[in-house]
Amino acid sequence: MNIEDQNGTTVLRRTNEEEPPRTLWTILIGRPLATADAPHHTIGKLIGLAVFASDALSSTAYATQEMLAILIVVGAAAYGLIFPLSLVIVALLVIVTLSYEQTIHAYPNGGGSYIVSRDNLGQLPSKIAAAAILTDYVLTVAVSISSGVAQVVSAYPTLYEYRVWIAIGLVFTIMMINLRGLRESGIIFAIPTYFFVVMMFITLITGLVRALTGGLGLVVDPPLHELATEGQAVTLFLLLRAFSNGTTALTGVEAISDGIPSFREPRTRNAGITLIWMSSILGSLLLGISFLAGHIQAVPSEIETVISQLGRTVFDGRGTLYLMLITATTIILIMAANTSFADFPRLSAITAADGLLPRQLNYRGSRLVFSRGIVVLAVLASTLVFIFQASVTRLIPLYAIGVFISFTLSQAGMARRWWKIGHLKPSEELKERGSTLHYQPGWQTKMAINGMGAVLTFFVMMIFAITKFHDGAYVVIFIIPLLVVIFSVIQRHYIDVAAKLSLERYGSPPPRIQRNRVLLPIGGVHRGTLAALRYARTLSDDITAVHISINPEESERIRQKWEQWGDGVRLVIVESSYRRFMEPLLDYIEEIYQKRQPNEVITIVVPQFVSSKRWTNILHTNTAQALRSELLTYKYIVVTNVPYILD
Repeated sequence: MNIEDQNGTTVLRRTNEEEPPRTLWTILIGRPLATADAPHHTIGKLIGLAVFASDALSSTAYATQEMLAILIVVGAAAYGLIFPLSLVIVALLVIVTLSYEQTIHAYPNGGGSYIVSRDNLGQLPSKIAAAAILTDYVLTVAVSISSGVAQVVSAYPTLYEYRVWIAIGLVFTIMMINLRGLRESGIIFAIPTYFFVVMMFITLITGLVRALTGGLGLVVDPPLHELATEGQAVTLFLLLRAFSNGTTALTGVEAISDGIPSFREPRTRNAGITLIWMSSILGSLLLGISFLAGHIQAVPSEIETVISQLGRTVFDGRGTLYLMLITATTIILIMAANTSFADFPRLSAITAADGLLPRQLNYRGSRLVFSRGIVVLAVLASTLVFIFQASVTRLIPLYAIGVFISFTLSQAGMARRWWKIGHLKPSEELKERGSTLHYQPGWQTKMAINGMGAVLTFFVMMIFAITKFHDGAYVVIFIIPLLVVIFSVIQRHYIDVAAKLSLERYGSPPPRIQRNRVLLPIGGVHRGTLAALRYARTLSDDITAVHISINPEESERIRQKWEQWGDGVRLVIVESSYRRFMEPLLDYIEEIYQKRQPNEVITIVVPQFVSSKRWTNILHTNTAQALRSELLTYKYIVVTNVPYILD
């Protein structure tokens, strides 16, 4: 390797171009990618739609069903209410889309509601936004995978008792695909995404033509559902509950604003266009499914989904087109988890960089993705699937409240941003952490759009929290403040560490170490012991070997050998009455530590023999590691091990 000429400076640079070796892990997820390859692993609009829109598009597979699950108690009147409610939801979708389209251009480095809240509303709102959207991403994986498994169970009822393990297996399959990198996972999922879109439009167009020509009847042999004989009255509370269920269709709209850096340049333009595509397809599918579900009078059930009933009614049975529809729906529901796997690690990395989560989440893996975040998401989502037994109906009450909290904070933050822009002079510039502000004409209209969106999404959030509180929303309402507290504790820790490590106002360095006392724990006298003794002599002349006596006869043999090989170094034998090793050793070290002189360091040198066959190392005690764990908080104690390789 060539080292650059630095003209005598004490800082040298060198480049390591050696490729990592191939292992079983690299075979599974692909060869490691160099940092310089990052620009070549961004994605365009078509793949971007597959990666970031699958969550939003997949929600059309269960949003209508979840509205019907509430409205069905009013009897046949439910089928006349489902389409008007869908129109209201699509109107809300338009407002949210316009808001996030502005966010994309305002914050080209991504981060969505967290960054917008951080720069415009303050630390507490930004922590709430991060907690809400991270929670929503975990729930997205659990809900989408569970819903995909429900589609399979609809076609093959005998698999019902295995649904939980099928769902968990699918979560970890998606995890492995995402560990291969964003571009590869996008390519893998692109064809199934467009297959779903095509099959849904074929189903809806066929169904609408048959409905308009009078050839589309009611669903044949619908699943059983216990309806009130005369039907309950339609109440405002009932409508609000159904509306809140249907707003799950809006989950995933935030995803593109979080993942802007993943797009090719011009990335804000590509991300904005992808957002418009996604919202247009989403709105069309939701309206079409709701209209036809009401027309055929589909019945909400966990035994057979509304999509399954719609498919076999439109295609007159469970033929090829029906199976293609169910296959496409199942795949898109499973792929919806991919949106979370693309965004959860990225948002975790952003919040980790700000000190709200462990720093390790900010490190990219070998495939240029945030691998630790991907694994954490898989574990959390699988836990939810297991707890709620892969039941979409039980998971839905936990769903969407987080995303509407983030919607509200994001749009309130954008409204605040436009207000700040409006109060800048035409030549003035205001730099913030996430963006640079310049005066823009027409800021009042944009502020009004975001302000109205904030009010509406706040209203929806309150509806969801109230109507779903007893069904399980209280869990999320509890989890989000808990996460905010965790963020604050982690942030305080990092701030304290930074303050204690800071060189500002450091003054003069402390006096140099004047004395180094070395302790050498030994369990026997052998080549490894003598290698450690030779190293200890390079540190100090004040060396004490320490042996914990458990077997008197063995201790006597060690004493005799030490007199022969110890080169005059004193040996302290500590009798252990209860045959314990670590506790007597720590007591002795503590005694020496208490007698430590000023500017004296105690170094514990531990001999360690290492086998050339790595697996055999588990057969030997790692004393150095155990001592490090016990003595980690002692300020003037250093623990080091001296390996002796057994060739």
